[in-house]
Amino acid sequence: MSLLCGIDIGTSATKVLLCRPNGKVLATASTEYPVYTPKPGWSEQEPEDWWKATVQGIAAACKKAKVKASAITGIGLSGQMHGSVFVDKSGKSLRRALLWNDQRTGAECAEIEQRAGGRDQLISMVSNVALTGFTAPKILWVRKNDPKTYGKTHRILLPKDYIRLKLTGEYASEVSDAAGTLLLDIGNRTWHLGLLERLEIDKDLMPPVYESPEVSGKVSAAAAKLTGLTPGTPVVGGAGDQPAGAVGNGIVTSGIVSATMGTSGVVFAHSDNPVPNADGNLQSFCHAVPGKWCVFGCMLSAGGSLQWLRNTLFDKEIEKLRRTKKDLGQLYPAMIEEAAQAPAGCEGLIFLPYLTGERCPYPDPQARGAWIGLTVRHKRSHMIRAVLEGITFGMRDQIEIMRSRGVAITQVRASGGGAASRFWRQMQADMYKANVVTINTREGGALGVALLAAVGTGEYATVPEACKAAIRVTETLKPKQASARVYDDLYPTYQALYRSLRDHFVSLGSAC
Repeated sequence: MSLLCGIDIGTSATKVLLCRPNGKVLATASTEYPVYTPKPGWSEQEPEDWWKATVQGIAAACKKAKVKASAITGIGLSGQMHGSVFVDKSGKSLRRALLWNDQRTGAECAEIEQRAGGRDQLISMVSNVALTGFTAPKILWVRKNDPKTYGKTHRILLPKDYIRLKLTGEYASEVSDAAGTLLLDIGNRTWHLGLLERLEIDKDLMPPVYESPEVSGKVSAAAAKLTGLTPGTPVVGGAGDQPAGAVGNGIVTSGIVSATMGTSGVVFAHSDNPVPNADGNLQSFCHAVPGKWCVFGCMLSAGGSLQWLRNTLFDKEIEKLRRTKKDLGQLYPAMIEEAAQAPAGCEGLIFLPYLTGERCPYPDPQARGAWIGLTVRHKRSHMIRAVLEGITFGMRDQIEIMRSRGVAITQVRASGGGAASRFWRQMQADMYKANVVTINTREGGALGVALLAAVGTGEYATVPEACKAAIRVTETLKPKQASARVYDDLYPTYQALYRSLRDHFVSLGSAC
């Protein structure tokens, strides 16, 4: 039987997954590496660390599964989006890669807008605004601040595409990840030559782009010797981490979206057509499904708000767990159980979850968190529930923007921390006014690109067919009308509070 491998180049670790075409996972292995912050706001990694982690991860996963690497029949690649890898003619990385969360490129973002002819013109070209996390401003920064490296650069690659180069010797990318560079014509699924010209970036620096399930290269003899893989094993285009995770959650047909709560909170939707993004507060990209598109938003402090609450109000419980050397994550179920003692709407208490600024729906680094509406009646249970509700309101903001752009939403697939609690999943169903479901897997991006490899090697004809075979719904929660009405009444106030406080947040920031 075919053996598929999904490799996910994350920010903290590389994950290698082995599975069968039906989605049955045989083993996973993760290898960590450091992030370097040479200056405040900078974030870098050594591309060679990703490759070492990939080699180690393949060996570890095969050992766990009790299979040989030579049995792998297809490989898919996923990875952190937007990172920039500058390589010379020999394929050697010339410097540390600038990562998605690197914030040094504010001036370059302004320059890109100016060169494009303004913000609206930029959106018309590439469907997105210039954000510091994207790849294009990093290219301009390196050209300006490290001209020696830029002069030696033969290709500019994304993180997973560097691993493709190491595995196959091929320079290649694919449309879902390339869309996050800010240099791709999203509608035509090709590099935007007009914008490249305006930015004075040589088009030959950018690799060819493929559709995600297309075979983009084959394992070289040199890589086979290092990894134990069979020379000639196909490697498909793969996907950026968000589209790959969407495939791993089965978000490959219209009407189904995912709501993923990690530190940040991402709502991801499939679309049969490019999604208009005139306000620029969403990311509108190509999907990993050939000929399809996607749209997603990101709030910065979803699970991060709950983690902050735990660290701030549960110091005694934390100390007890530390004394007994237990995982602090054990506190979350107890916190949510306490939150359930308070009523929906928390008797007029609202939490704004902008603890680290915000991206969607408000691209505002000055935004701040707040409890508003506190009275002597409110207890800790109200405060916890208000945080959960504030996070979920923030996710609803993204959903409502998508609905306003014509994206159909009939089912929401919960994943991450927001999927672990049935109470929180029901809150999401009530607030989103949509069925919230869980599925039979939580492997995300690594499984998603393994399924793309299954398509590319002929196991399935299409990506939706592969997802249908591997992914099934395990539970469905429908909205409860009473709670939904409470949240509908409260939601306009939640939105108005940010608008009322926005200027005051700026003042508070300048007072620090």
